[in-house]
Amino acid sequence: MTHHDAYIAKMKSQLDELNAHMTKLDAQAKSASEEVRATYQAEMNKLRECSAAALAKFEEIKVASEASWKTMVTEMEKVRDAFTSSFAFFKTKL
Repeated sequence: MTHHDAYIAKMKSQLDELNAHMTKLDAQAKSASEEVRATYQAEMNKLRECSAAALAKFEEIKVASEASWKTMVTEMEKVRDAFTSSFAFFKTKL
């Protein structure tokens, strides 16, 4: 396995884990009060946007050329970190 393949596998695992946690939180919120669910939905929409951005960047990095690899890794990590931070912030609001 090349360094690129290992990085891509690691990133996929991290994104899958965050998305799985999002799914669990979504299920938990269904039992919350109506007021909490409204706030939750707004925050969850933000998380879904972060997830979509991370997955889009992930698709780009999978086909990145050697010349653009370092730049793509930096961008990918920024997007992943934003997703992780948004997720952590969201969890504090529940």
